[in-house]
Amino acid sequence: MADFADSDLTLDAFLGGALMLSQPRKGYRAGVDPVLLAAAVPAEPGDSVLELGCGAGAAILCLGRRVPELALTGVELQDDYATLAHRNARRNDLPLEVVTADLAALPSDVRARSFDHVLANPPYFRAGAHQPADDSGRATALGGATPLSQWIGIAAKRLKPRGYLHMINRTDRLPEMLSAAEGRLGSIEVLPISARLGRSPDLVILRMRKDGRAPFRLHAPLVLHVGFAHVQDGADDYVPEIAAVLRRGAKLVWPS
Repeated sequence: MADFADSDLTLDAFLGGALMLSQPRKGYRAGVDPVLLAAAVPAEPGDSVLELGCGAGAAILCLGRRVPELALTGVELQDDYATLAHRNARRNDLPLEVVTADLAALPSDVRARSFDHVLANPPYFRAGAHQPADDSGRATALGGATPLSQWIGIAAKRLKPRGYLHMINRTDRLPEMLSAAEGRLGSIEVLPISARLGRSPDLVILRMRKDGRAPFRLHAPLVLHVGFAHVQDGADDYVPEIAAVLRRGAKLVWPS
């Protein structure tokens, strides 16, 4: 399997240091988005979890650190990132199965299984709809060729009855995601994410359930930072709820 050289990696602390992940210096590097995604998943010990496009493992390993005794499987297209996810799981003593595959051509053993939870952080842009990236890993992460409708369709097939799909993406791609869910998933909830009070949400977390029949719910935005504007460089101005997620591995509480 392909791998990054140690000199091309950094070792980064997540969840206040409870999770240590190697990431490429130049390439796709996880920020707060996969941490928020993992925190939004209502997994319980003993559940099975599949992440589509797991990269170096940030989201699924954050979930595995928060909730013990999960059966974790990650699918990753890029061989070097898949190898890195496996290394990160071993470093953190978490039982992650990593499958190197295109999500549109999953191996038969993955297609034969169903999962309590599927999560995904698909590319935020359609292929070619963003500034070109020099690094191939970052280019794939930013703008993949697989349409969002296919991500959602594949996720729906892999879910157990009443299983949950959680997905994070840009707000302007919400219509695509809702259209793709039609006839496949229900009990849809949308949690917009705003950087600050008074700002339009840039991202949404979408929660959907197989065989779900509850009415559609659009929640008030989740605000990440205190105040209306950034005041001081280097200041950690996350609101307490978000600081607890990012620094202490707390779950993200959905509005009731």
